[in-house]
Amino acid sequence: MKSGITYAHAPATALSHVVALRLHFDDSREDNGPLRLLPGTHALGVLSEADTERLVQEIPPVDCLVSSGGIVAMRPLILHASSKAETDHPRRVVHIEYADSLEVDDGCASPPRDAADAPSLPAIT
Repeated sequence: MKSGITYAHAPATALSHVVALRLHFDDSREDNGPLRLLPGTHALGVLSEADTERLVQEIPPVDCLVSSGGIVAMRPLILHASSKAETDHPRRVVHIEYADSLEVDDGCASPPRDAADAPSLPAIT
Protein backbone atom coordinates (compact mmCIF):
# COMPACT_ATOMS: atom_id res chain seq x y z
CA MET A 1 0.00 0.00 0.00
CA LYS A 2 1.39 3.41 -0.98
CA SER A 3 -0.62 6.59 -0.50
CA GLY A 4 -3.74 4.47 -0.10
CA ILE A 5 -3.16 2.55 -3.34
CA THR A 6 -2.44 -1.19 -3.36
CA TYR A 7 0.39 -2.17 -5.69
CA ALA A 8 2.58 -5.17 -6.41
CA HIS A 9 6.24 -5.11 -5.47
CA ALA A 10 8.75 -7.54 -6.93
CA PRO A 11 10.89 -9.45 -4.43
CA ALA A 12 14.39 -8.22 -3.62
CA THR A 13 15.86 -11.32 -5.27
CA ALA A 14 14.44 -10.17 -8.61
CA LEU A 15 15.05 -6.43 -8.15
CA SER A 16 18.68 -6.99 -7.18
CA HIS A 17 19.30 -8.15 -10.77
CA VAL A 18 17.89 -4.97 -12.30
CA VAL A 19 19.62 -1.72 -13.18
CA ALA A 20 17.70 1.37 -14.22
CA LEU A 21 19.07 3.95 -16.64
CA ARG A 22 17.55 7.43 -16.65
CA LEU A 23 18.30 9.45 -19.79
CA HIS A 24 17.75 13.17 -19.18
CA PHE A 25 16.33 15.30 -21.99
CA ASP A 26 16.39 18.43 -19.83
CA ASP A 27 18.67 19.67 -17.08
CA SER A 28 17.71 18.25 -13.70
CA ARG A 29 18.18 21.17 -11.32
CA GLU A 30 17.53 21.85 -7.64
CA ASP A 31 14.35 23.78 -8.52
CA ASN A 32 12.64 21.39 -10.98
CA GLY A 33 12.07 18.31 -8.85
CA PRO A 34 15.27 16.28 -9.18
CA LEU A 35 15.51 12.62 -8.27
CA ARG A 36 16.60 12.17 -4.64
CA LEU A 37 18.34 9.03 -3.36
CA LEU A 38 19.20 7.66 0.06
CA PRO A 39 22.70 6.25 -0.53
CA GLY A 40 23.33 2.61 0.39
CA THR A 41 19.69 1.66 0.82
CA HIS A 42 19.75 -0.60 -2.25
CA ALA A 43 21.60 -3.18 -0.12
CA LEU A 44 18.76 -3.40 2.44
CA GLY A 45 16.21 -5.21 0.24
CA VAL A 46 12.50 -4.44 0.11
CA LEU A 47 11.68 -2.30 3.14
CA SER A 48 8.55 -1.82 5.21
CA GLU A 49 6.93 1.59 5.36
CA ALA A 50 8.17 1.98 8.96
CA ASP A 51 11.76 1.14 7.93
CA THR A 52 11.52 3.58 5.04
CA GLU A 53 10.29 6.38 7.31
CA ARG A 54 13.10 5.68 9.80
CA LEU A 55 15.77 5.74 7.06
CA VAL A 56 14.41 9.00 5.65
CA GLN A 57 15.05 10.54 9.07
CA GLU A 58 18.52 8.97 9.46
CA ILE A 59 20.15 9.29 6.01
CA PRO A 60 20.67 12.65 4.28
CA PRO A 61 19.24 12.54 0.74
CA VAL A 62 21.38 13.18 -2.33
CA ASP A 63 19.91 15.16 -5.23
CA CYS A 64 20.77 13.79 -8.69
CA LEU A 65 21.49 16.99 -10.60
CA VAL A 66 22.10 15.98 -14.20
CA SER A 67 22.66 18.01 -17.36
CA SER A 68 20.59 17.45 -20.48
CA GLY A 69 21.93 14.34 -22.23
CA GLY A 70 23.25 12.87 -18.98
CA ILE A 71 22.46 9.38 -17.71
CA VAL A 72 21.87 8.20 -14.15
CA ALA A 73 22.34 4.47 -13.47
CA MET A 74 20.67 3.15 -10.32
CA ARG A 75 19.33 0.04 -8.66
CA PRO A 76 15.52 0.14 -8.27
CA LEU A 77 15.89 -1.05 -4.66
CA ILE A 78 17.53 2.22 -3.62
CA LEU A 79 15.10 4.46 -1.77
CA HIS A 80 14.31 7.24 -4.21
CA ALA A 81 11.73 9.92 -4.91
CA SER A 82 11.40 13.11 -6.91
CA SER A 83 11.01 16.33 -5.01
CA LYS A 84 8.30 18.81 -5.93
CA ALA A 85 9.20 21.23 -8.73
CA GLU A 86 9.41 24.88 -7.77
CA THR A 87 9.65 26.13 -11.37
CA ASP A 88 8.08 25.54 -14.79
CA HIS A 89 11.44 24.37 -16.19
CA PRO A 90 10.77 20.84 -17.55
CA ARG A 91 12.56 17.71 -16.30
CA ARG A 92 11.85 15.12 -19.02
CA VAL A 93 13.43 11.71 -18.43
CA VAL A 94 13.25 8.32 -20.11
CA HIS A 95 13.54 5.57 -17.49
CA ILE A 96 14.68 2.17 -18.83
CA GLU A 97 15.20 -0.94 -16.70
CA TYR A 98 17.43 -3.86 -17.63
CA ALA A 99 17.55 -7.28 -15.97
CA ASP A 100 20.50 -9.63 -16.28
CA SER A 101 18.19 -12.61 -16.91
CA LEU A 102 14.63 -13.60 -17.73
CA GLU A 103 14.86 -16.24 -14.98
CA VAL A 104 13.51 -15.57 -11.50
CA ASP A 105 14.96 -17.42 -8.49
CA ASP A 106 11.89 -19.60 -7.96
CA GLY A 107 12.30 -21.21 -11.40
CA CYS A 108 9.80 -19.01 -13.19
CA ALA A 109 10.84 -17.55 -16.50
CA SER A 110 9.43 -15.42 -19.23
CA PRO A 111 8.30 -17.59 -22.14
CA PRO A 112 10.70 -17.68 -25.08
CA ARG A 113 9.70 -15.31 -27.82
CA ASP A 114 9.58 -16.93 -31.22
CA ALA A 115 9.68 -14.57 -34.18
CA ALA A 116 6.71 -16.45 -35.63
CA ASP A 117 4.66 -15.50 -32.54
CA ALA A 118 5.48 -11.80 -32.78
CA PRO A 119 2.62 -9.59 -33.86
CA SER A 120 2.86 -8.54 -37.48
CA LEU A 121 2.84 -4.89 -38.39
CA PRO A 122 0.74 -3.59 -41.24
CA ALA A 123 2.58 -2.77 -44.46
CA ILE A 124 3.33 0.89 -45.02
CA THR A 125 2.29 2.01 -48.46
